[in-house]
Amino acid sequence: MQEGAETAPTCTAHLVAGQAMVRYRGGMCRSIKQLRDGATPAPSEEVEAAALQFVRKISGFRQPASHNQEVFDRAVADIARISEDLLEGLEIRGVRKTA
Repeated sequence: MQEGAETAPTCTAHLVAGQAMVRYRGGMCRSIKQLRDGATPAPSEEVEAAALQFVRKISGFRQPASHNQEVFDRAVADIARISEDLLEGLEIRGVRKTA
């Protein structure tokens, strides 16, 4: 690697005790994992993890202060719900939806 060159931030998302946890190395993650895979529905845990990552990115907070926790959690839930609606409503040519 060239001197002074920055490495791209990396992140991993996983569940710990039912909570979506995202670990960052080198700053905020730039991309959120693609959840749509043809006719296969995305697991709700992955949608929730992506929503959490999105809210963290937008808000700039990895963990909000206690006085912001309610609005932070509500944003994660709203984005997860809207994302599920989007994924359920998409029609893909030549692919049959599975339940």
